Amino acid sequence: MSDLFSQTDQLPEELIKDVYLIRSLARLDQLQPVIKQVITQAPLRFMHTPGGKRLHISMTNCGDLGWISEPNGYRYAHRDPTSGKPWPQMPDAFRQLARQAATLCGFAGFDPNACLVNHYQAGQELTAHQDKNEPDLSQPIVSVSLGMSARFQMYGDSRNGKPVEVELYDGDVMVWGRTARLIYHGVKTNRSIPHPQLGLHRFNLTLRQV
Repeated sequence: MSDLFSQTDQLPEELIKDVYLIRSLARLDQLQPVIKQVITQAPLRFMHTPGGKRLHISMTNCGDLGWISEPNGYRYAHRDPTSGKPWPQMPDAFRQLARQAATLCGFAGFDPNACLVNHYQAGQELTAHQDKNEPDLSQPIVSVSLGMSARFQMYGDSRNGKPVEVELYDGDVMVWGRTARLIYHGVKTNRSIPHPQLGLHRFNLTLRQV
């Protein structure tokens, strides 16, 4: 375990009810080569909303299922619609990190089988949305930040109003579930701090049990 993740004495911080942050848990040097392997098999792409608008960030997937956006809506698919091939297997490093983070935050037994890999460049954003395409909403979401900083916004039950914001840095991991499982949340990178290796690039791993 110590070869994959940073050694941190920090306990999870509960930002709002059932939303947790663990600083500096993930290690870029160990995860970046694995991310490159996933992207080689299933390249990053800009998906489009059902209304035809291009999403602001590029993405791909790994695991048993992958999240996709298409004219008929949002859904999980067993195969990459671009290549027709199954998504790359979930790397053990991703699964172990997600399990460790979930357990630290009180979500024992979490076993992710889907990982959405998002790539941000400076100025790109993810507007407020809910993660609600999973059939079992009793399971948490684990989100791993790598690279440049970003502002994570938590809106609560509605996307209206002013969000609670937290700055995320390389290696930070967030976990949310239970009463917060369907919170509206978004990501901003218009004031991001460059990363020493990745510059103004950020990768986010969002792990779910589907």
